[in-house]
Amino acid sequence: MSDPLSLSSSLSQSMATLLPGAIVLSSLLPGAFIFLVKEESHRLRTALNLFGAVLKLVLVGVLIWGVYLGQVYESRLTIAPGLELVLHADALSVLFVTLSTVLWLITTVYAIGYLEHSPNRSRFFGFFSLCVSATVGIALAGNLLTFVIFYEILTLATYPLVAHRGTPDATRGAKIYLAYTLTGGVALLAGAVWLRTLTGPVDFVSGGVLSGMPATMHGQLIGIFALLLAGLAVKAALVPLHGWLPQSMVAPAPVSSLLHAVAVVKAGAFGIVRVVYDVYGVEFADSLGLLSVLAVLASITIIFGSYQALRQDGLKKRLAYSTVSQVSYIALGASILGPVATVGGLVHLVHQGIMKITLFFCAGNYAETLGVHKVSQMDGVGKRMPWTTLAFSIGALGMIGIPPIAGFVSKWYIGLGAVQAGQHWVLLVLAASTLLNAGYFLPILYRAWFRPPPADWPKEHLFAGRFETMGALLWPPIITAALCLIAGLLAAAPFSPLEWAELIARREYGL
Repeated sequence: MSDPLSLSSSLSQSMATLLPGAIVLSSLLPGAFIFLVKEESHRLRTALNLFGAVLKLVLVGVLIWGVYLGQVYESRLTIAPGLELVLHADALSVLFVTLSTVLWLITTVYAIGYLEHSPNRSRFFGFFSLCVSATVGIALAGNLLTFVIFYEILTLATYPLVAHRGTPDATRGAKIYLAYTLTGGVALLAGAVWLRTLTGPVDFVSGGVLSGMPATMHGQLIGIFALLLAGLAVKAALVPLHGWLPQSMVAPAPVSSLLHAVAVVKAGAFGIVRVVYDVYGVEFADSLGLLSVLAVLASITIIFGSYQALRQDGLKKRLAYSTVSQVSYIALGASILGPVATVGGLVHLVHQGIMKITLFFCAGNYAETLGVHKVSQMDGVGKRMPWTTLAFSIGALGMIGIPPIAGFVSKWYIGLGAVQAGQHWVLLVLAASTLLNAGYFLPILYRAWFRPPPADWPKEHLFAGRFETMGALLWPPIITAALCLIAGLLAAAPFSPLEWAELIARREYGL
């Protein structure tokens, strides 16, 4: 008779090995089937989409609890001698995986409603699932090789989504996106190969793997960091490598939401955090002078993005430049040597995601329901679409940093961390950015709530029922706006994004 304790231990070990791969496959396999679904099979496609999204959410729930208790989850696959694909779950990867999984489910519901009468839906949702699979693979990557592979899969999976409409503008925007991201991918690959020739396989390790390298190699390590940062900065939209992001706004609203809140820009920012903390080690990176360079680059991007947003009349372009600015808070937090700023940068990975996806959902609702695409067309829109505009207002005020919305928590921790680290100049960057944020968001809110509406909207589409637009478009921004409030009001609660970011700082980085 088998020993029950031995059997339980064996099952636990099997789950620890299989769970990371299962999380990736939970969206990859339904996505593969969706490619084969006929266009008219709406119910089957919807069922596959929601099944994959809900299954992933359940599996991630198990992962969160296990990692919180200290369980190690790791899958390894040898693809050649000395080359291993590694999926490993730590507290940092769980933060990004949870964000991607929750927002993927909400975005899936939104996309089903948004694309209800559009052509090529099976192709869209197939690549949509592949894109999320790549994002989850990036989050769970346990070494640099695995990260690079999923990073490039994400590039290729996102291109058809940006080009989905098939218009000349969509094709042009997709080509610009591909040119930028493939070039960045080459730089990332070159840096990874160069690093491997010096150190062998590069696993992500708390505290970094390079701190013991001799001084004679420091020049090479600086060059490698420059390549890695260039490759990651493209997707993170750091200046001057941000040009693809505003051009990709020709994509449908669900894709814009995916690019800005869930997948592409977050993959770049997440990669910067991995390189600083788990490859170089934050103290070693600081000793090489790398953190100062990153801090200056992030600060320039924060101010530049905010200034450019101020100049845009197109609503999605204004939001795109806002993303250029806001994502750089993550890099700024990572570049300040101190635990509090680290927590602020990490928690902004989540807070920016839920705020920005709210704003893009609302922009999509305005476009689909009223034909409103420009800020100058938003007079009185709050009276016609009050719930959508309320959600937009919460997201916008959070981006400015108004308490008690989530964005305030991020800025507070980054600013406090900068003071503790003696880098008071960061407060000037935060103050300038906040004023610029107010400059490009508050006029929108004034127009929406306090100006009279026009006699006719550009292209109004009336929906039957009591809601201002169809339910599949309305509920997602309401839910994500509520999350923005909850993440701020309950920041100190167990399992909140802030509490989890503090857990990462304590457990993963010894801060």
